[in-house]
Amino acid sequence: MMSMTRWVWLILAVSAAPLVLPPVAMAKGSADAGAAKAVVCTACHGPNGNSANPQWPNLAGQNAFYIEGQVKHFQDNTRINSNGVMPGLVAALSAQDVEDLAVYFSLQTPTGLDADPSYWKAGQKLYRGGDAARQIPACMACHGPVGRGNPAAGYPALRAQHSVYTVKQLGDYASNTRYSRNAAGESTGGPNADIMHTIAGRLTPEDMRNLASYLQGMR
Repeated sequence: MMSMTRWVWLILAVSAAPLVLPPVAMAKGSADAGAAKAVVCTACHGPNGNSANPQWPNLAGQNAFYIEGQVKHFQDNTRINSNGVMPGLVAALSAQDVEDLAVYFSLQTPTGLDADPSYWKAGQKLYRGGDAARQIPACMACHGPVGRGNPAAGYPALRAQHSVYTVKQLGDYASNTRYSRNAAGESTGGPNADIMHTIAGRLTPEDMRNLASYLQGMR
């Protein structure tokens, strides 16, 4: 597991990092080729990557490098809590297929839903300011002030994501069921996932609900 000192310095470094280029500017795939290959994906993730089912994530506007990384995790069964669907669907994709799909979805515009007025203000407070007493950093330190993520550092965009999906993923991080931990206690999802195991484990169910509501309404 990442030490607290290293984790804090990583958060500080990311929050102070200069603005990076948009994901499409650094990605290698073809959006046109990805559009043709995305027909199967849209059955679950919706037209242009905007899912109608809140249990399945929106992919529209997600940075290409994060999408590539998650597909690879599904292909090698590192990402373990996928309801058994994704590994089979992506097993036959080539590296070029994955790059093309990732770039295509990164160029789409997320639509999303409104934030729940009962919860989003508490979520905004935690997202922007964290909670020092519980050693929870501001989410925007990694995911950006408007939830666009940081492609260079591998942090995903969170804006306009379904609140139902977000709550599920935070719960899975907290319970080590999105990725597992190896014998050394490190996340099999890598260093970024290691951070999320730690942070999510400090969130209450109410925190998760509030954050998810705020993110759902973010554009």
